[in-house]
Amino acid sequence: MRVIAAEQFRQMAFWSNELTEPEFERARRGTVERNYAKGSYVCHRGDRVDAWIGVVEGLIKLGTISETGKDVTLAGLRAGGWFGEGSVLKDEPRQYDLAVLRDTRLALMNRATFLWLFENSVGFNRFLVRQFNERLGQFIALVEYDRTLNATARLARSIAWLFNPVLYPQGTTYLQISQEEMGLLTGISRPAANEALKALEAKGLIKLERMGIAVKDLSGLLRQRD
Repeated sequence: MRVIAAEQFRQMAFWSNELTEPEFERARRGTVERNYAKGSYVCHRGDRVDAWIGVVEGLIKLGTISETGKDVTLAGLRAGGWFGEGSVLKDEPRQYDLAVLRDTRLALMNRATFLWLFENSVGFNRFLVRQFNERLGQFIALVEYDRTLNATARLARSIAWLFNPVLYPQGTTYLQISQEEMGLLTGISRPAANEALKALEAKGLIKLERMGIAVKDLSGLLRQRD
């Protein structure tokens, strides 16, 4: 683990642009980086992880196991995303498993720094309100799609969430991701993910690239129901 340089921190933490210079330095010095290998876990449900977490590079899956033994994906998180603020604020164990789908580098802000920003930074709190609001909408939609949508529509929603302009404001329309990873994020098999991706491309919503996907119509992905 190492403390992050100022310019690198600005690149990985888009929300830091809303901080004053003293707040920025407090945030930067309270954050370290850590690498995780593909197939490992950042945490399991019930673990206590006293850090707010950002994805610097890589791909991870936030999920849990239902009482019936079903593997439930709650969200996919790619580079630029930050999460876990609820657990930090409530000082409680994590309510989900965090699986690493490819070699990943994370930024971890210690709880003391997070709480200081929460208590003292207007800019940081504006960001948190937007983040909470967007996550709430995402998880309400998750209940609907898990119960009513077929594989293609579920995959469309999963892709759209990875390009959410509030959670990932960098503005890119391309994501390096494999069909296997898309299946893992959606809870469907690789062959089913392959067919669903082809169907979405045929509708003009995405373009399949050799190493990933490019989004052509984000709102169209969110409207998919079949």
